[in-house]
Amino acid sequence: MNLKDLFQRKTTSNVNELSSGGVPYHVAVIMDGNGRWAKKRGLPRIAGHRAGMESVKNITRAANDIGVRILTLYAFSTENWKRPEQEVEFLMRLPQEFLLLELKSLIKQNVRIQILGELESLPKHTRESVSEAVEKTANNSGMLLNIALNYGSRFEIVNAIKSLAEEVRAGTLSPDDIDEEAVNSRLLTKGIPDPDLLIRTSGELRLSNFLLWQLAYTELWFTDVFWPDFTKEHFYEAIRAYQKRGRRFGGLK
Repeated sequence: MNLKDLFQRKTTSNVNELSSGGVPYHVAVIMDGNGRWAKKRGLPRIAGHRAGMESVKNITRAANDIGVRILTLYAFSTENWKRPEQEVEFLMRLPQEFLLLELKSLIKQNVRIQILGELESLPKHTRESVSEAVEKTANNSGMLLNIALNYGSRFEIVNAIKSLAEEVRAGTLSPDDIDEEAVNSRLLTKGIPDPDLLIRTSGELRLSNFLLWQLAYTELWFTDVFWPDFTKEHFYEAIRAYQKRGRRFGGLK
Protein backbone atom coordinates (compact mmCIF):
# COMPACT_ATOMS: atom_id res chain seq x y z
CA MET A 1 0.00 0.00 0.00
CA ASN A 2 1.44 3.39 -0.98
CA LEU A 3 1.25 6.62 1.01
CA LYS A 4 -1.59 7.95 -1.13
CA ASP A 5 -3.72 4.93 -0.28
CA LEU A 6 -2.95 5.35 3.42
CA PHE A 7 -4.01 9.00 3.32
CA GLN A 8 -7.21 8.21 1.44
CA ARG A 9 -8.11 5.46 3.88
CA LYS A 10 -7.55 7.82 6.79
CA THR A 11 -9.71 10.51 5.17
CA THR A 12 -12.58 8.10 4.55
CA SER A 13 -12.40 6.79 8.11
CA ASN A 14 -12.51 10.29 9.58
CA VAL A 15 -15.56 11.26 7.54
CA ASN A 16 -17.36 8.09 8.54
CA GLU A 17 -16.67 8.81 12.21
CA LEU A 18 -18.83 11.92 12.01
CA SER A 19 -22.42 11.68 13.16
CA SER A 20 -24.62 12.86 10.29
CA GLY A 21 -27.28 13.96 12.75
CA GLY A 22 -24.86 16.16 14.66
CA VAL A 23 -23.31 18.22 11.89
CA PRO A 24 -23.45 21.90 12.93
CA TYR A 25 -25.80 23.97 10.81
CA HIS A 26 -23.57 27.06 10.92
CA VAL A 27 -19.78 27.01 11.32
CA ALA A 28 -17.76 30.21 11.66
CA VAL A 29 -13.99 30.34 11.22
CA ILE A 30 -11.39 32.91 12.25
CA MET A 31 -8.69 32.13 9.69
CA ASP A 32 -5.56 33.14 11.60
CA GLY A 33 -1.83 32.56 11.23
CA ASN A 34 -1.08 33.32 7.58
CA GLY A 35 1.65 35.82 8.44
CA ARG A 36 3.31 33.59 11.01
CA TRP A 37 3.13 30.64 8.62
CA ALA A 38 5.07 32.70 6.07
CA LYS A 39 7.57 34.06 8.61
CA LYS A 40 8.34 30.55 9.80
CA ARG A 41 9.35 29.72 6.22
CA GLY A 42 11.28 32.92 5.58
CA LEU A 43 8.63 34.19 3.18
CA PRO A 44 6.82 37.54 2.94
CA ARG A 45 3.47 37.76 4.74
CA ILE A 46 1.59 37.91 1.44
CA ALA A 47 2.84 34.41 0.65
CA GLY A 48 0.98 33.20 3.72
CA HIS A 49 -2.22 34.90 2.59
CA ARG A 50 -1.97 33.28 -0.83
CA ALA A 51 -1.33 29.87 0.78
CA GLY A 52 -4.39 30.44 2.95
CA MET A 53 -6.56 30.60 -0.17
CA GLU A 54 -5.99 26.90 -0.71
CA SER A 55 -7.34 26.21 2.78
CA VAL A 56 -10.41 28.33 2.02
CA LYS A 57 -11.07 26.19 -1.04
CA ASN A 58 -10.53 22.90 0.80
CA ILE A 59 -12.54 23.76 3.91
CA THR A 60 -15.43 25.16 1.86
CA ARG A 61 -15.63 21.89 -0.03
CA ALA A 62 -15.27 19.80 3.16
CA ALA A 63 -18.03 21.75 4.91
CA ASN A 64 -20.32 21.42 1.92
CA ASP A 65 -19.62 17.70 1.60
CA ILE A 66 -20.67 16.87 5.18
CA GLY A 67 -23.83 18.98 5.15
CA VAL A 68 -22.88 22.26 6.86
CA ARG A 69 -25.49 24.76 5.70
CA ILE A 70 -23.65 28.01 6.50
CA LEU A 71 -19.90 28.61 6.56
CA THR A 72 -18.82 32.07 7.71
CA LEU A 73 -15.16 32.96 7.11
CA TYR A 74 -13.50 35.98 8.74
CA ALA A 75 -11.49 37.27 5.79
CA PHE A 76 -10.73 40.91 6.64
CA SER A 77 -11.61 42.90 9.76
CA THR A 78 -12.18 46.62 10.17
CA GLU A 79 -8.95 46.63 12.21
CA ASN A 80 -6.90 45.06 9.40
CA TRP A 81 -6.66 48.45 7.68
CA LYS A 82 -3.90 49.23 10.23
CA ARG A 83 -1.59 46.72 8.55
CA PRO A 84 1.17 47.84 6.13
CA GLU A 85 -0.23 49.40 2.94
CA GLN A 86 1.33 46.78 0.65
CA GLU A 87 -0.23 43.94 2.65
CA VAL A 88 -3.66 45.61 2.67
CA GLU A 89 -3.51 46.15 -1.09
CA PHE A 90 -2.70 42.47 -1.56
CA LEU A 91 -5.52 41.40 0.76
CA MET A 92 -7.95 43.55 -1.21
CA ARG A 93 -7.01 41.68 -4.38
CA LEU A 94 -7.28 38.22 -2.85
CA PRO A 95 -11.10 37.97 -3.11
CA GLN A 96 -10.86 38.85 -6.81
CA GLU A 97 -8.10 36.29 -7.35
CA PHE A 98 -9.87 33.59 -5.35
CA LEU A 99 -13.20 34.07 -7.10
CA LEU A 100 -11.57 34.18 -10.53
CA LEU A 101 -10.12 30.73 -9.85
CA GLU A 102 -12.93 29.17 -7.82
CA LEU A 103 -16.27 30.75 -8.76
CA LYS A 104 -17.12 28.17 -11.43
CA SER A 105 -16.37 25.36 -8.98
CA LEU A 106 -18.47 27.00 -6.25
CA ILE A 107 -21.38 27.36 -8.67
CA LYS A 108 -21.02 23.70 -9.61
CA GLN A 109 -21.12 22.80 -5.90
CA ASN A 110 -24.37 24.81 -5.60
CA VAL A 111 -22.74 27.15 -3.07
CA ARG A 112 -24.31 30.58 -2.55
CA ILE A 113 -21.98 33.47 -1.69
CA GLN A 114 -22.85 36.35 0.61
CA ILE A 115 -20.65 39.18 1.88
CA LEU A 116 -20.82 40.29 5.50
CA GLY A 117 -19.34 43.71 6.15
CA GLU A 118 -19.18 47.37 5.18
CA LEU A 119 -18.43 47.27 1.45
CA GLU A 120 -18.46 50.95 0.56
CA SER A 121 -14.94 51.42 1.94
CA LEU A 122 -13.49 48.64 -0.22
CA PRO A 123 -11.62 49.35 -3.47
CA LYS A 124 -13.80 49.34 -6.56
CA HIS A 125 -12.19 46.19 -8.00
CA THR A 126 -12.87 44.31 -4.75
CA ARG A 127 -16.50 45.44 -4.60
CA GLU A 128 -17.08 44.50 -8.22
CA SER A 129 -15.60 41.02 -7.91
CA VAL A 130 -17.53 40.09 -4.76
CA SER A 131 -20.76 41.63 -6.10
CA GLU A 132 -20.42 39.54 -9.24
CA ALA A 133 -19.95 36.40 -7.15
CA VAL A 134 -23.02 37.22 -5.05
CA GLU A 135 -25.08 37.83 -8.18
CA LYS A 136 -23.94 34.70 -10.03
CA THR A 137 -24.64 32.41 -7.05
CA ALA A 138 -27.84 34.08 -5.87
CA ASN A 139 -30.07 31.28 -7.15
CA ASN A 140 -27.98 28.45 -5.70
CA SER A 141 -29.72 26.45 -3.00
CA GLY A 142 -26.79 24.75 -1.32
CA MET A 143 -24.43 25.87 1.43
CA LEU A 144 -24.15 29.60 2.13
CA LEU A 145 -20.53 30.78 2.04
CA ASN A 146 -20.67 33.92 4.16
CA ILE A 147 -17.46 35.95 3.72
CA ALA A 148 -16.83 38.54 6.44
CA LEU A 149 -15.00 41.30 4.56
CA ASN A 150 -14.28 44.65 6.22
CA TYR A 151 -16.32 43.38 9.14
CA GLY A 152 -16.20 44.47 12.77
CA SER A 153 -18.69 43.31 15.36
CA ARG A 154 -18.64 46.47 17.49
CA PHE A 155 -19.24 48.56 14.36
CA GLU A 156 -22.14 46.26 13.49
CA ILE A 157 -23.69 46.50 16.99
CA VAL A 158 -23.28 50.30 17.14
CA ASN A 159 -25.06 50.63 13.79
CA ALA A 160 -27.87 48.39 15.04
CA ILE A 161 -28.25 50.62 18.12
CA LYS A 162 -28.31 53.74 15.94
CA SER A 163 -31.00 52.20 13.76
CA LEU A 164 -33.14 51.41 16.80
CA ALA A 165 -32.59 54.90 18.23
CA GLU A 166 -33.62 56.55 14.95
CA GLU A 167 -36.82 54.50 14.85
CA VAL A 168 -37.63 55.43 18.43
CA ARG A 169 -37.03 59.11 17.65
CA ALA A 170 -39.25 58.85 14.58
CA GLY A 171 -41.99 57.31 16.68
CA THR A 172 -42.11 54.09 14.66
CA LEU A 173 -40.70 51.97 17.48
CA SER A 174 -41.41 51.94 21.20
CA PRO A 175 -38.46 51.41 23.59
CA ASP A 176 -40.56 48.68 25.21
CA ASP A 177 -40.51 46.76 21.93
CA ILE A 178 -36.70 46.56 21.82
CA ASP A 179 -35.75 42.96 22.55
CA GLU A 180 -33.21 40.44 21.27
CA GLU A 181 -35.16 39.87 18.08
CA ALA A 182 -35.29 43.62 17.43
CA VAL A 183 -31.50 43.77 17.71
CA ASN A 184 -31.04 40.61 15.61
CA SER A 185 -33.12 42.02 12.78
CA ARG A 186 -30.86 45.06 12.51
CA LEU A 187 -27.54 43.23 12.45
CA LEU A 188 -25.70 42.38 9.25
CA THR A 189 -26.49 38.72 9.95
CA LYS A 190 -30.26 39.23 10.01
CA GLY A 191 -32.02 36.11 8.81
CA ILE A 192 -28.98 33.92 9.49
CA PRO A 193 -28.98 31.55 12.51
CA ASP A 194 -26.18 32.10 15.01
CA PRO A 195 -23.09 29.92 14.57
CA ASP A 196 -23.18 26.53 16.28
CA LEU A 197 -19.40 26.18 16.16
CA LEU A 198 -16.54 28.68 15.98
CA ILE A 199 -13.11 27.49 14.88
CA ARG A 200 -10.01 29.64 15.37
CA THR A 201 -6.62 28.62 14.04
CA SER A 202 -3.03 29.58 15.02
CA GLY A 203 -3.27 29.16 18.80
CA GLU A 204 -4.81 32.54 19.62
CA LEU A 205 -7.62 32.36 22.20
CA ARG A 206 -9.76 35.40 21.53
CA LEU A 207 -12.70 36.50 19.35
CA SER A 208 -11.03 39.53 17.74
CA ASN A 209 -14.22 41.58 17.30
CA PHE A 210 -15.94 38.79 15.37
CA LEU A 211 -19.69 38.12 15.75
CA LEU A 212 -19.69 39.15 19.42
CA TRP A 213 -23.50 39.20 19.67
CA GLN A 214 -24.01 36.07 17.59
CA LEU A 215 -21.47 33.90 19.45
CA ALA A 216 -23.28 34.09 22.80
CA TYR A 217 -23.93 30.32 22.92
CA THR A 218 -21.59 29.09 20.20
CA GLU A 219 -19.25 26.19 20.91
CA LEU A 220 -15.62 27.34 20.62
CA TRP A 221 -12.78 25.20 19.24
CA PHE A 222 -9.17 26.36 19.04
CA THR A 223 -6.13 24.83 17.39
CA ASP A 224 -2.44 25.76 17.20
CA VAL A 225 -2.39 24.94 13.47
CA PHE A 226 -1.81 27.95 11.21
CA TRP A 227 -4.57 28.54 8.67
CA PRO A 228 -2.51 27.57 5.56
CA ASP A 229 -1.80 24.21 7.24
CA PHE A 230 -5.44 23.67 8.29
CA THR A 231 -6.76 20.69 6.36
CA LYS A 232 -10.11 18.98 6.10
CA GLU A 233 -8.76 16.47 8.63
CA HIS A 234 -8.44 19.28 11.17
CA PHE A 235 -11.91 20.45 10.21
CA TYR A 236 -13.36 16.98 10.82
CA GLU A 237 -11.56 16.93 14.17
CA ALA A 238 -13.35 20.14 15.15
CA ILE A 239 -16.70 18.72 14.04
CA ARG A 240 -16.13 15.53 16.06
CA ALA A 241 -15.27 17.61 19.15
CA TYR A 242 -18.47 19.60 18.64
CA GLN A 243 -20.52 16.42 18.37
CA LYS A 244 -19.27 15.23 21.75
CA ARG A 245 -20.42 18.37 23.56
CA GLY A 246 -23.72 18.87 25.31
CA ARG A 247 -25.31 22.17 24.35
CA ARG A 248 -27.50 23.43 27.21
CA PHE A 249 -27.94 27.13 26.33
CA GLY A 250 -27.92 28.03 30.02
CA GLY A 251 -30.35 25.29 31.05
CA LEU A 252 -29.92 21.89 32.69
CA LYS A 253 -29.86 18.62 30.78
